[in-house]
Amino acid sequence: MTLDTGLVNLDDVRAARERIAATCVRTPLLTAGPDDDVHALRVKPESLQPTGAFKLRGATNAVAQLGPDERAAGVVTHSSGNHGQAVAYASRAAGVPCTVVMPDNAAPVKVAATRRWGARIVTVPVDERFIATDQIADETGARLIAPYDDPRVIAGQGTVGLEILADADDVDTVLAPVGGGGLISGVAVAVKALSPSIRVVAVEPELSADLAESFAAGQRVTWPAELVARTSADGLRADVIGELTWPHIQAHVDEVLTVSEAAITEAMGYLARRARLVAEPSGAVATAGWLTHPDRASLGRTVAIVSGGNVDPAAFAAAIA
Repeated sequence: MTLDTGLVNLDDVRAARERIAATCVRTPLLTAGPDDDVHALRVKPESLQPTGAFKLRGATNAVAQLGPDERAAGVVTHSSGNHGQAVAYASRAAGVPCTVVMPDNAAPVKVAATRRWGARIVTVPVDERFIATDQIADETGARLIAPYDDPRVIAGQGTVGLEILADADDVDTVLAPVGGGGLISGVAVAVKALSPSIRVVAVEPELSADLAESFAAGQRVTWPAELVARTSADGLRADVIGELTWPHIQAHVDEVLTVSEAAITEAMGYLARRARLVAEPSGAVATAGWLTHPDRASLGRTVAIVSGGNVDPAAFAAAIA
């Protein structure tokens, strides 16, 4: 597939909002405390989506734009779990065949969930997932729905930003987790178009900090796959920021923060106790950025996106103990 390198705009995000309305939940803003603080953290719980993560927005928008021949041939994607679940769910709803290529280190709970939504699962070593996906697309004619480097996906994820600003007119900072960059790109497009003064901040694990290094260097930097695999935030293990998401980030994102594994675990417990939310490690990263920020007051009134809640029950129990 030839990559469309044009930047997504506000009209694209607004059009996506209409396409996904019947499938995706319009998630609320919740206060995660402290209750007596005028700058109390608010969270956007994308963990409440039917597939447990924000990825359903982009996948639904992409599937909705397939033509008749493309629907008949089906779709294929590669994913550690949340994007795969989303494409499987959106495809089943539309009656489209779906294949998901998953790395052999994917969380079992995410593999099982993706299969439950009706996808055919192909498991490969983590460094072979792109090759395997391309082969399936070539052999079957299936249309690739990339996890983040797809303008339809970026536009769909941007609807999170539209909803944040519709529900709160006093936001100073939006924190979003970043792996390949689809969520932060779409959110930043929407937020900056509607309220340029709001700061959009990307947060990623220290053990997968390719964006922080890229941001500092002014160019995309690749990290070895074995390094990014160390983080518990399995949804953020991209070893390089996306080719298409990178110019969106350069144009619209103000800052990149990194957080430790201990901070991620702390944030999972914080969200459970303060907002009654189940967050997977990736989903707690933005909250971890707020909790550990060296000058939290400078963030002002902040919204952190809880990107997903698909976590192994035993791992969750250990994190909040």
